[in-house]
Amino acid sequence: MTPYESKTGATTVIALDAMGGDYAPDEIVLGAAAVASPSLKVTLTGRRAEIERCLAEAGSSSAKYLDIVEAPEVISFNEDAVKAVRAKTNSSMVIACREVAEGRADGVVSAGNTGAMLAAAMFNLKRIKGLKRPGLCAVLPTPGKPTLFIDVGANSEVRPIHLLEFAHMASIFAQDVLEVTNPSVGLVSIGEESIKGNDLVLETHGLMADSPHLNFYGNVEGRDILRNVVDVVVTDGFTGNVCLKLMESTSSLIVEEVKKAANSSLKARIGGLLVKKELMEFKKSIDTEEFGGAYLLGVRGLAVVCHGNSSRKAIASALKYAARAAEQKLIGKLEERIKELQPV
Repeated sequence: MTPYESKTGATTVIALDAMGGDYAPDEIVLGAAAVASPSLKVTLTGRRAEIERCLAEAGSSSAKYLDIVEAPEVISFNEDAVKAVRAKTNSSMVIACREVAEGRADGVVSAGNTGAMLAAAMFNLKRIKGLKRPGLCAVLPTPGKPTLFIDVGANSEVRPIHLLEFAHMASIFAQDVLEVTNPSVGLVSIGEESIKGNDLVLETHGLMADSPHLNFYGNVEGRDILRNVVDVVVTDGFTGNVCLKLMESTSSLIVEEVKKAANSSLKARIGGLLVKKELMEFKKSIDTEEFGGAYLLGVRGLAVVCHGNSSRKAIASALKYAARAAEQKLIGKLEERIKELQPV
């Protein structure tokens, strides 16, 4: 992973929860060290002694682009999310969010307790004015080009207006961060026809079809999500979370089974060597760590939620995309779009 380079010459600061994640603080700190640069400065929040140990062991030359803010408390994965955020105001996660809320950082990244990260972001960064619900947006590493999938877990129950807001916010993210021209939007349903779906889908379909600035494709089925039929896929958080975890487990299973098959016999091993380059390219094309995490769109600050088992590669990727979003003034553009959706 190479250090981050700004396209505009600006310097971006991202706050990173150094104590959040299965492999914290080591993998988290090493991920930051891999991409920190004059364009991307990282504020590591956590226990200073442990962070300094990681940096010393890594011997990183990028340490001058890394700052440390002491945070003695840690929110674990088995704690009640909301209670922990309210009780542990000096935790690495809460302090990282506070760095953004108080203007010292442009975004926050954490691989800690997902529910706690959502709560910490909501409590500290607050919702964009006029927005009904923030949505958690994942970048799916689909072959050819990535697909945005929103909501993947922030809202298990939604109304049509929430899905409309998700669609607009993810479209702006696709356009400005992933550089997709006029991104198309699909609504998850049980059939492509506009008359298919439950009441939520039917009403949402009408809102999206009539909404300006939205390139609405129509309904998409589950089989279409990974086939690049559309650039943005919209659904409720319950459906999205189930789909996301199924897709992630399927992709990892495929890679594992291909490895087993390639080592099952001498003939298979020889064949595996012949297609090793192609297999590596395939693995990279479905690697969820290429984009780092999911993005909480709708709060007044950039917040990225990474998997608990994130490696240094995933953390580095999350920091890079967070910096790109900050460079593109993503939050300001989301605020403008939400304002346009408000009734006159």
